[in-house]
Amino acid sequence: MSLIELIPLARCRIGAGTFVEKAGHEYAVFVMDEGKTVRVIDNSCPHASGNLAGGEVTENVVSCPWHQWDFDLSTGLCTHSEQAKVQTYPVTIRDGIIWIDVPS
Repeated sequence: MSLIELIPLARCRIGAGTFVEKAGHEYAVFVMDEGKTVRVIDNSCPHASGNLAGGEVTENVVSCPWHQWDFDLSTGLCTHSEQAKVQTYPVTIRDGIIWIDVPS
């Protein structure tokens, strides 16, 4: 695993997704609980590549804006079928910057 720098925490919307592209990969960053919890997942819905950062967030679930597939932000699992999943990433906040651990 290796840490990559994503985005300053202050640039993220609270309670909604923020789109981040790094090195050709798209991420969706979700800052919850007034900044106490940060979740990062792949931005692309596995169903039809919908922009998950643009989805509606309810508690710990994001709904794809295209076809309303719901994904748990902690596990990446689709709430409708455990066969659908998005990658989640461990998050570290250092000096106000969000970093994620990605597979090498």
